[in-house]
Amino acid sequence: MDHALSRRTAVCLFTLVVVAWGLNWLVTKAIVQSVVPLWATAIRTAIATVALFGLQLARGQLVLPRRGDLPVIIAIAGLHMVAFSTLVAFGLRFAPVGRSVVLGYTTPIWVAPGAWLFLGEAMTKRRLAGIGVSLAGLAVLFNPLAFDWHDRGAWAGDGLILLAALCWAANILYVRAHKWLSTPFQLIPWQTLLATTVLTTVAFAIDGPPQIRWNPALASAFLYSGVCGSALAYWAMAVVNRSLPAVTTSLGLLMTPVVGLLGSAVGLGEPVDVALVLALALILTGIALGTLPRRASGAAPCAAPSAASSVRP
Repeated sequence: MDHALSRRTAVCLFTLVVVAWGLNWLVTKAIVQSVVPLWATAIRTAIATVALFGLQLARGQLVLPRRGDLPVIIAIAGLHMVAFSTLVAFGLRFAPVGRSVVLGYTTPIWVAPGAWLFLGEAMTKRRLAGIGVSLAGLAVLFNPLAFDWHDRGAWAGDGLILLAALCWAANILYVRAHKWLSTPFQLIPWQTLLATTVLTTVAFAIDGPPQIRWNPALASAFLYSGVCGSALAYWAMAVVNRSLPAVTTSLGLLMTPVVGLLGSAVGLGEPVDVALVLALALILTGIALGTLPRRASGAAPCAAPSAASSVRP
């Protein structure tokens, strides 16, 4: 069993996770340039499955899922690991990484009204303000000066990423409503195993056997995404969540799209214009407004997506 870390160690580990997840958008972009999205997602998930089962066995923490946890295994595997990851992979074939990561992190905009409608969570003035500010950021992205309305590829890429964000939001809502019997980390290997099975079956049915020209760079990208960006990051967040306050990790995870945006500019040479920076600032400000609870009311925060409420960005 993992013990709580010192605050300094937990912050350092958390920082590594944020950087790993931010850079994973760049790695995924590189992978889908060489491998069709379905097989790219299936192979990455299979690598994560092997690594997670190995990690759980090495730590003596592997458990069989209980019947009461089967619905959440199916929900996370289907909504996040299959739907979200595949839609992002397809979207990244058309959209630049910087814009995609900003759109992907609109998820909390859709979580807040969903939690109000389906979970009975209060829609406070702070949350409404946060949604309004975030939607203003989304409007900046799609204004005529920042978006080419005649580019069908841009429409397709942005639409797929936004649909992925909706799937992520639906996953978070289900996870919030679920009554956990095992810990989230104990169930992750079974979720990735189910997702790998589904993705592989669908990939064979649609694309046939994988046609991949392997090279060291592609193999390294897959290993990074499956091991560092998935398995080790899952474990690290499971430890960090026991060592840092939930609001701290929720707000800290907002740096993930910042890392992705900076990485796309430095590593891929993607342009970062004023509209994109302003949109990101507004979206993250809105999410932060909805995440921070009022001390007086004790209202539950509308947290940004985290390893506890979802799986991976």
